[in-house]
Amino acid sequence: MQASKKNSPTIGIIGGGQLGKMFIQKSSQWSIPVHILENDVDSPAAILANKFVLGNIKDADAIQQLAEDADILTWEIEHIHVDKLIELKHTGKTIIPDPEILKIIQDKGKQKLFYQEHQIPTAPFFIAKNKKDAAQKLQETAFEKVAVKACTGGYDGKGVFISNSKDIIENSEIIPFDSELMVEQFVPCKTEIAVLVARNPTGETAVYPAIEMEFDPQSNLVSFLISPANIPIHIEQRAEQIALQCASAFGSAGLFAVELFLSEENELLVNEIAPRPHNSAHHTIEGFYTSQYEQLLRTLLDLPLGSTDLKMPCAMVNIVGNEQKSGPYRLKYFKELSAMKGVYIHLYGKKESKPNRKLGHITIVHPDRNEVLQLAEKIRNLTEIEIIE
Repeated sequence: MQASKKNSPTIGIIGGGQLGKMFIQKSSQWSIPVHILENDVDSPAAILANKFVLGNIKDADAIQQLAEDADILTWEIEHIHVDKLIELKHTGKTIIPDPEILKIIQDKGKQKLFYQEHQIPTAPFFIAKNKKDAAQKLQETAFEKVAVKACTGGYDGKGVFISNSKDIIENSEIIPFDSELMVEQFVPCKTEIAVLVARNPTGETAVYPAIEMEFDPQSNLVSFLISPANIPIHIEQRAEQIALQCASAFGSAGLFAVELFLSEENELLVNEIAPRPHNSAHHTIEGFYTSQYEQLLRTLLDLPLGSTDLKMPCAMVNIVGNEQKSGPYRLKYFKELSAMKGVYIHLYGKKESKPNRKLGHITIVHPDRNEVLQLAEKIRNLTEIEIIE
């Protein structure tokens, strides 16, 4: 059953987290109704949605219920019931990006094979049935150090294990998961960058300038990013070219966040791609003429894509949960942060803090990039989450 056509098309989003919330904050400015599917009535997007469907994002019936009243479907998280989306696509439902992409994205092994097939540069790798198989195959490679990733189920830094190859060969039990694995050569890199690409159904594309990212070594989450990236222009151009190549290979409208390693030899290698709004582009809300959320809205509605020009240098610092405790919380230095010029606090409205849970972010904008860096360094020490006992 297709949703009835109205003055404004209704958008259905699978997932009701912070990405959905920030999307609705933009879509509401254009009076575009948004329906959300999520299993938590207290999820960040729930309070803002025009309609909230309570259900599991992996449940086919729940997705069907969302689809009944939505003209366009999209998602804010990859771990959803993709077969149901493909079924809906074949009935004529508009789904952006093409759900067939999720068949690739949900499996890190298939992702790497996709890069290989489409000549997208990526680190050397192999796929193993389990950790014992990984140890056996490592004996046949020259990989000194590897990143071992669970092919399925990993998210927000989970499902990744880095080790010297010899340690795995000697004892494969040190790998903390025993599902199918993607094992890639560890690439020492100068920096990690990300490029966001938008493509609308008409085929128009727009590319955002590369950003540099810094990851927390414990949680493996982005802790800090800055735009523009401090990389040579030819590296910037090459990164944008690769990102466009990735979007073209998928052959679908959508928003694609392409994460890349810049090796010590100045080689760019694709790490992962997220076909949705991404943590690496939250800074576009204040720092760019068109935020990633407006760009997604333009993509879904097949409107001309917005400018990807930078207004001024900007940075983003993530706010994550207390490492030791869970429970109700507050941002300890909210008052101090709120007094700073060019500092924008985004709290997602999650009811409970958990270790390394994304609770918000702070964007810093300033005409001088060095000032942005200095402010960001100061702010990183003011993001402490205090548990309310």
